[in-house]
Amino acid sequence: MTTPYSQDHSDQVEQTSIGELIGNISDDLSQLFRQEVELAKAEIKQEAAKAGKAAGMLGGAGFAGYLALLLLSFAAVYGLDAVMPAGWAALIVAAIWGIIGAVLYTNGKKRLKTVDPMPRRTVDTIKEDAQWLKNPTG
Repeated sequence: MTTPYSQDHSDQVEQTSIGELIGNISDDLSQLFRQEVELAKAEIKQEAAKAGKAAGMLGGAGFAGYLALLLLSFAAVYGLDAVMPAGWAALIVAAIWGIIGAVLYTNGKKRLKTVDPMPRRTVDTIKEDAQWLKNPTG
């Protein structure tokens, strides 16, 4: 059973020119790539927000840890002062902290090399889109 709508729609499809079809495809591809760019922006923004919050928390924890370690270091110097001169006690505590700092720096540098700022999901979908454009029927 054909309705007036299906008849009008089929007439409209028959009257669509190849130029119009190519124009529609071009518009659709432009919209698709704009959406991919928006997806990449959203993905990067989301990850940056998470990183910012985490960095703020780590900064606060680092400051609190710094104060605690400073006071503990003074306590260690005063404790060692009971068995040796204060100068040697301070030098020993400073050397221990120097070694700890060097180890932390080395490990942090290694881990920083593993950070990947690339929005992988977006790159994958763009590759899929490009592959589809090369072979839309396969």
